[in-house]
Amino acid sequence: MESAVYHVSAFWDEEAEVWVATSEDVPGLVTEADTIEELSQKLRDLVPELLLSNHVISANYSGAIAIQLTCQRQELIRVAS
Repeated sequence: MESAVYHVSAFWDEEAEVWVATSEDVPGLVTEADTIEELSQKLRDLVPELLLSNHVISANYSGAIAIQLTCQRQELIRVAS
């Protein structure tokens, strides 16, 4: 049986200077981290916990959980004249 892919979106909050992740596929997921690597690591812990606590997966689930992390960051680059 092929497992579902849980989509997670992340964006750079320039004001707070952190990556923020949310997901419509993972109920209750809102987290942040200083780097995209730290965010990815947090997701490895949070996603299974949230899926379990929201009864998306059962307590005896032993398969892998696939997440697709899509990141967005926009910057203004000043060009010297």
